[in-house]
Amino acid sequence: MCGFGGYFGSIRDAEALLARMIAAIAHRGPDEQGKFVAADAGLGHARLSVIGIGDGQQPMSDVSGNLTIAFNGEIFNYLELREGLIAKGRRFRTSSDTEVILHLFDEMGEDCLSLLNGDFALAIWDNRRRRMVLARDRMGVRPLFYTSRDGVLYFASEIKALLKVPGVSAEIDPIALDQIFTLWAPIAPRTAFRNIHELEPASVMIATQEQVTVKRYWHLDYPHRDAPSKVTNEDDAAEELQALLSDAVRLRMRADVPVGSYLSGGLDSSLVSALAAGMTPRRLQTFSVTFDSTEHDESAFQTEMASALGAWHRT
Repeated sequence: MCGFGGYFGSIRDAEALLARMIAAIAHRGPDEQGKFVAADAGLGHARLSVIGIGDGQQPMSDVSGNLTIAFNGEIFNYLELREGLIAKGRRFRTSSDTEVILHLFDEMGEDCLSLLNGDFALAIWDNRRRRMVLARDRMGVRPLFYTSRDGVLYFASEIKALLKVPGVSAEIDPIALDQIFTLWAPIAPRTAFRNIHELEPASVMIATQEQVTVKRYWHLDYPHRDAPSKVTNEDDAAEELQALLSDAVRLRMRADVPVGSYLSGGLDSSLVSALAAGMTPRRLQTFSVTFDSTEHDESAFQTEMASALGAWHRT
């Protein structure tokens, strides 16, 4: 799961602040922690190792020391991106997807975000241009929150880390509370707390000494109703769905640790697990949650599906 926090601006006791921020989200990364401190910026990271277990420590800097990244998530197409970079003469020191982002950013800047197939939140300190770049994945799967205090930008994977910043308090925003009771969640960039914001999905924030800008790097484009479609019947639709879903599952099976699958008893998880079972040479590991209430318990469907897949199932 990983987690990170950091700041952009001039502060006192930077090491101590980063330590407090990362301690607040240590549950996100039980494997190891790291810190990076520059004159006007700092990054801290709590790591859960999935890819590049032995050499993917963070925050990670490039060879020149100009770019430093703290990253939470996975880039599913990192192998393809890596191969393209190697073909251009790029050399890698690690096997991690984190280093792939560093090389891409060095070549393309924030335009590289549109190439990333994955769920992620990241912070990149660009020392040469004296700027901090924050970004989230297209769907906003990975969280990223921020606030400002006395001209300093603070950011973290969870709000509780920002509450470690002196002067930042958990003051309830009544409008956000209304949205939570109505919509189940506040609408980004609003959060449940005043003056603490969430970076919107598919967005990139660029902070310099002069200004802070936020822009979208991707939009979901819907075809016009009169636009021709290659899917003209149910068979074509089923074939297209299977191809897209199979590719998505295949990419998500990439890991340096064993991959498991959650079975809820419903159609979605059953379909994903069935595809995953056909893509692993080992027996698929599945797990599920059961309830005492028969109204909500679907353990019978979970067990039936696990048995059909020949999975090693745990509840």
